[in-house]
Amino acid sequence: MTDRRLRIVVVGDTLLDVDVSGTSDRLSPDAPVPVVDVRSDQRRAGGAGLVATMLAKDGHDVSLVTVLGDDAHADQLRSLLPGVRIVDGPSGAPTPVKTRVRVGEHALVRIDEGCDTPPVPAVTPAMRDALDGADAVIVADYGRRLTEAAEMRAALGAVVAHTPVVWDPHPKGATPVAGTTVVTPNASEAHRFTGIAGSGVAFATDAAADLVARWDVRAVAVTMGDRGALVGSRTPRGADSRFVPAPSVTAGDPCGAGDRLAAGVAVALADGAEIADAVTAGVEAASAYLAAGGVASLVEGAPPAPIAVPGADRDALRVVHEVRASGGVVVATGGCFDLLHAGHARTLSAARALGDCLVVCLNSDDSVRGLKGPDRPIMGQDDRVELLLALDCVDAVVVFDESTPDEALRRFRPDVWAKGGDYTADELPESVTLAEWGGRVVTVPFHPGRSTTRLAAAIERVG
Repeated sequence: MTDRRLRIVVVGDTLLDVDVSGTSDRLSPDAPVPVVDVRSDQRRAGGAGLVATMLAKDGHDVSLVTVLGDDAHADQLRSLLPGVRIVDGPSGAPTPVKTRVRVGEHALVRIDEGCDTPPVPAVTPAMRDALDGADAVIVADYGRRLTEAAEMRAALGAVVAHTPVVWDPHPKGATPVAGTTVVTPNASEAHRFTGIAGSGVAFATDAAADLVARWDVRAVAVTMGDRGALVGSRTPRGADSRFVPAPSVTAGDPCGAGDRLAAGVAVALADGAEIADAVTAGVEAASAYLAAGGVASLVEGAPPAPIAVPGADRDALRVVHEVRASGGVVVATGGCFDLLHAGHARTLSAARALGDCLVVCLNSDDSVRGLKGPDRPIMGQDDRVELLLALDCVDAVVVFDESTPDEALRRFRPDVWAKGGDYTADELPESVTLAEWGGRVVTVPFHPGRSTTRLAAAIERVG
């Protein structure tokens, strides 16, 4: 995400979200329902207000164009949006409130207040004027009819000609205005909008193409949860489809992930990114948001927790825990893996066959330089992690800075340490470390004639 402070305008419906969390260890004597002992009651701006909150916390200049009721809940919403310039008109309806009751990690019930369909609101001149000079506009449609208003549609229709517009649609909302840069329905919404049956990438490809034509927009990104997004777009050469995979993260509450994605897409577009690259930035932003704890990360005082390199320690430990819980065998191996070649692939495949998961301990860039000199590594550690995780035989990667993986191994204590080479297991220095917890060291077939140094030299000669 850019470090530049951008002027972003969020247009849409603002709700009051309430999260009630507690414990429950008994049933009510009046009915067979759980009794919840409330431990916390957290309130925040929802809908378009949540998008504005995210962007303001990122440090951008944010204006929220919305409509609000004339009640105490609307006053509370204004107090929950520090750092956001609110440009609002009258909604003509009560402020909608959505209360989620959770026990531990489990949702128990959601209570909606004031969520009946409101009238189409009036749009004030100030609301229209707020769009002028924006670096990007996000439309967060939550079905409360602001995007149906003719004056707002006309203003947005004028903006799309010169400013990136990202539209997060709603099944009960209005269709995006023609020329919108990117529309971001999730798979369920895409089913409802198109009536197309199916699932997965094939469905998303067909749905995106259908909606690009139906809505006359530049691109549609059908979001697919933890799989990523499928971007369908119009180009000068015709239709194009591109799949954007999501980084692997351990995530809990998904509330707000779609808002975070739309915000990430808009910021990237405002900073000059092409559409596919902007959607990639949005997917990564949504994954980082989930990895940091979702909406809990927006609570004042919560420590930031940006996403780590895919397959970093947290994910490796999760994999190890799950395998051990099912009685499986954890295998580890290590190395620099600086230019993957056939020898690496064979060694890794053989190591994976020794157990039920394979964790690769990877030398960091600093570690590689210390071992092999200032001209190495050829590829940075992020790329090496990504290539290793693309192999079916690799379940997780741990990056370590030391010259040996001993400290990394002590963190998750594999049952087996596998290494390719023309030496015996007793000669491997990791044998002493594995012995601390009774782990075993084995060697797997070594394939002479394949080496990174030799491959790099051959590439240099060709170059």
